[in-house]
Amino acid sequence: MAKTADIEMANSNPQGESNGEDDGRGVCYYVLTALSILVFICTLPFSLCFCLKIVQEYERAVIFRLGRLLPGGAKGPGLFFILPCMDSYKKVDLRVVSFDVPPQEILTKDSVTVAVDAVVYFRINNATTSITQVEDANRSTRLLAQTTLRNVLGTKNLSEILTERDNISHTMQSTLDEATDPWGVKVERVEVKDVRLPQQLQRAMAAEAEATREARAKVIAADGEMNASRSLKEAADIIAENSQALQLRYLQTLTTISAEKNSTIIFPLPIDFISRFVPDSK
Repeated sequence: MAKTADIEMANSNPQGESNGEDDGRGVCYYVLTALSILVFICTLPFSLCFCLKIVQEYERAVIFRLGRLLPGGAKGPGLFFILPCMDSYKKVDLRVVSFDVPPQEILTKDSVTVAVDAVVYFRINNATTSITQVEDANRSTRLLAQTTLRNVLGTKNLSEILTERDNISHTMQSTLDEATDPWGVKVERVEVKDVRLPQQLQRAMAAEAEATREARAKVIAADGEMNASRSLKEAADIIAENSQALQLRYLQTLTTISAEKNSTIIFPLPIDFISRFVPDSK
């Protein structure tokens, strides 16, 4: 029962801060602390080389004293002090870390197998939590990213995966950030890098796209023929209404043919001779 109470107290107060009650530190703790301070004083100034530590601007140090987390949170940046033979510390890098999610074989919602890989950018925003709440925050985030990628893409169709990469990346980022928040990890960005399709599916999609383009071209050509036929019919109706229009068109055609540099020989015929072949409007 006492061990269970200690575990519950540690979970409710992970920073090791005192809440006005007995935190479990016995007489042995204070005796060892006093002896450590005495050793430090007796070995001055040589003990400074072992007791003074430095962390960079982008780092924090999480200090444990006899296995207990020191109150006050992580130390740094700069210089901090530890007691010899009692304190141990771990450095935590707060810079943004990026890693590639290995290609995952995913079965989409419409039963198509694709290989998808992504890149994840994250950083540690709480050094103390990243040490006390998870064994390896970096490795855990990588494994969770692989699982999240499969789970999110498994609910999408192939067309959605190919056209909605931004929405998929945003969904993955929100899911990962929510899951890693208890670990002190902040997921900054997730990007889907590449979607690899099977060769047979690629050929089928290429054939489908080519057939679609050919069908569209035929429709456009048919529309052009229809518009041209309508225009020719309107022109024929206009020429049939006025005999002079036919003569002007005849002369224009002769001018066009004679202007070209070719070996064509033109024998102009009187328009009256040609009019005999034109049916009378009456």
